[in-house]
Order: sequence, then structure tokens, then C-alpha cells
Amino acid sequence: MRWPRWLIIDPFIAALLGAVLLASLLPVRGSAASVAGVIASIGIALLFFLHGARIAPAAALAGARHWRLHLVVLGTTFGVFPLLGLAIGLLSPALLADDLYQGVLFLCVIPSTVQSSIALVSIARGNVPAAVFSATFSNIAGIAVTPLLAMLLLADTGGLRLTAGSIGAIVGQLLLPFVAGQLSRRWTAGWITRHKRITTVVDRGSILLVVYIAFSAGIVAGIWQQVSVGQLLTLATVVIGLLAVVLGLLYAVGRMIGFGPADVIATVFCGAQKSLATGLPMAAVLFSPQLLGLLVLPLMIYHQIQLIVCAAIARWWSGRTATAEQQPELV
Repeated sequence: MRWPRWLIIDPFIAALLGAVLLASLLPVRGSAASVAGVIASIGIALLFFLHGARIAPAAALAGARHWRLHLVVLGTTFGVFPLLGLAIGLLSPALLADDLYQGVLFLCVIPSTVQSSIALVSIARGNVPAAVFSATFSNIAGIAVTPLLAMLLLADTGGLRLTAGSIGAIVGQLLLPFVAGQLSRRWTAGWITRHKRITTVVDRGSILLVVYIAFSAGIVAGIWQQVSVGQLLTLATVVIGLLAVVLGLLYAVGRMIGFGPADVIATVFCGAQKSLATGLPMAAVLFSPQLLGLLVLPLMIYHQIQLIVCAAIARWWSGRTATAEQQPELV
């Protein structure tokens, strides 16, 4: 019997787990941790430069006219998700350890993915131009909105570093490199297209380094003594429930508004996705290293689950939308 492709763990998630294991066995400490932190900061800036250089404004703007779709996606990403995160805490304060719950809240305020959202919409035969604009705009807006929501929802964590210095770091490591990437597209876009393997290594290498440093600091602070296997299983259950609620809500809203099948597909996938590539670097800028390890666990788990679930839905939906007249349904 052939193993379903959508059940195979994402290779990048496997690499992230490897970084966590390495940090658990050989955490970086002392002056070496300071040097690694500087390298990670440079890597984050380079990562956002590449994000900016990859996004073609003309391609993104091609789907801008679907304003109702974009409002639903943005409203879900930065409105519904945070409200659901708060509801999880209100309904069951003892459900998760505090650091893990703060991680769920942080998961709820980061922007949508770009590449996987577009890929899923394409597989499902949805509105790809609208998905390009919606996912891209979500990421751009997230550079400003995510820190503000984090300040509002996570101010009591004790590890949030939203000071004048951290705001400067957000601008210097995230916004300015992104803008520089956009301005450099005339010279860099072609090179990036021709050397995708190199840019992928830089992208993922930067994120892996952030994870390694974060968990190294957490190991030194004793994070694995603070969380049990049962708590991790509870966290996975909460994350699965969060994804299921958002997927169902987006589908229902899209149909209620009167979206066609292609627009419903774009709404569901763009609105339910959360960006690991954007969220991890942001977390490294916003939070203290000691808190970062447990705080990013919900995002790492959600990312893998969203890939498995949404890939399965996209393939099923692809068959259901073989003709434009067919109406998609979630199961």
C-alpha cells in the first residue's frame, strides 16, 4: 500500500525538529550564543529582503479588485483568529501551560502564508490572482499589525520586548529589508528566479538558526521541565480544533456572501494559513530568548497540521471543481 503523499511530514518541519533536538543535546551558550544571535539577526534581515524581492507588485495587484474576499481574509487573520485565541483562554484557563497559551495567542496574530496559500489555491482550481494579492497583502500588513496585536494581547507575558529598541529592530530587520527587496527587483528578481536553491537555503537556514538559538536559550532555562507530553498532546488538540473552526467559518462566510467556487477556495486557504517563515523571525525580534522556545511550539505544530489538512482538502476540492458550475463543499 502506497503511503499518501499528504501524510508525509514536511521536510522543513523535520529540519525544524532536528534543530530542536540539536539544541536539546548541544545548546549554544555564553559568548557563542551572542555571536549566533547577531548572525541570526542578519539572516532575518536577508530573509525579509528576499521576501520583498520575490513579490511582483503587478502580479499581486492583478487580484486586488476582489475587495470583499480580501476583507474576509484580513478580518479572519487579524480579527477572528485573535478572538478565538482569547476564547481558548477564557473557556479553559487550565487547558494549557501559560507559555504554551501565549504561543497560541502569538500564532493567532501572525499573517497568512504566501507560497503555500497560492499553491493550495492553484491545486484546488481556485482564484489564484486573488490569492496572490490577499496572501501578499496579509504579509505586508503583518509587519505592522502583528507587533501591535502582540503588544495588546501578550503584554503580560513578561518576555515581550516591544520597546523603542525592539520597534527599531522590527523596522531595521523586517520592514526596511522588505522595502529594499521591492526596490531592488529590477536587478535581483531574475537572479533569485534562476537561483531558487540558493535562496531557499538562505530562507530556511535563517529560520533554522532562529529555532536553534531559541531552543538553546530555552534548554538553558529548563523549558522541558516546564511542559509534559500530556500538555503537548493537549496543545496539538487545541491547534487542530482552531484550524477546523476557522476552515468551517471561512467556508460558511464565503458561501453566505455569495462567492463563487473559485473565490470560496481562495478565501478558505488564504484565511486559514499561518506563516512559519514570517512568524518565527518576528517572534525572535519581539520576545526574549528564554521565552521563545515554548512560544513558537504552537506555530510549528499548526504549520505542519495546516499543510496536511489543507493539502488533502485541496486535492479533494480539485476533483469537485472540475467544472466551474460545481459548488465546493468541505468535509
